[in-house]
Amino acid sequence: MRDGSSIATLRATRRVWAIGAIHGEAERLERLHDQIWSRLAAGDRIVYLGNHLGRGPGVRRTVDEMIRFRREVIARPDFFAADIVHLRGAQEEMWQKLLQIQFALNPREVLGWMLRQGAAATIEAYGSHEEQALAAARDGVRSLMRWTAALRAQIQAAEGHSALATSLKHAAVTDDGNLLFVSADVAPDRPLHAQGDVLWWGTGAGIDSLDDSFAGCRLVVAGYDRRGRGVRIGSHAAILDGGAGQGGTICAACFTTTGELVHRLDV
Repeated sequence: MRDGSSIATLRATRRVWAIGAIHGEAERLERLHDQIWSRLAAGDRIVYLGNHLGRGPGVRRTVDEMIRFRREVIARPDFFAADIVHLRGAQEEMWQKLLQIQFALNPREVLGWMLRQGAAATIEAYGSHEEQALAAARDGVRSLMRWTAALRAQIQAAEGHSALATSLKHAAVTDDGNLLFVSADVAPDRPLHAQGDVLWWGTGAGIDSLDDSFAGCRLVVAGYDRRGRGVRIGSHAAILDGGAGQGGTICAACFTTTGELVHRLDV
């Protein structure tokens, strides 16, 4: 079930805190972290369900806050680096592609689509803006290469940002196989290792169709609903998208390894 390079295994787990889409809402994330910190206990694990970039006003501050909180958590007794997992969401996948947009067959069209999906907030977070991006796309490949190189330099200069970007996982699962964490969706007819980009680009239709366990997991937890239908927690699946970055909240939930909901936080 597990691909060691892309799927994280949460070991010796008692409970898991799952954090839904953040979308650059740094102030909300700081308040959420404060609430989790006061409830954190030995055996707890933390999974960020992707889409921490994009849309909202504080993308760079959001990444800084995720790095800060991770350092403080793993400094506590009985916590280790592997106890905190960050998943790849649609925004993170799009950002990775944007940094290589000069290689796209139709970069102006691709860039326009990315901007409509909220990438402008991440571009601004790393020292550029939408107009510069569009100008570079109009000027051609060499201009795009210079523009993306400047973005990458800004990421490298921000402490911990590049390391976080390269650590992103496709999914996370508890070592007993009971809980599965993804960014957006699963395809019920495929094994976990063959899910591909449905994990971050899916519409939630697969999760909606679950009327039994998936791949032996009691509960599948996602953090983003492309259709914007809000938080939903059921017996076999949960989607923790409170609408952050689009006028809503960041939602986090704490589950036992049997799938029982212990805490729900909406900030």
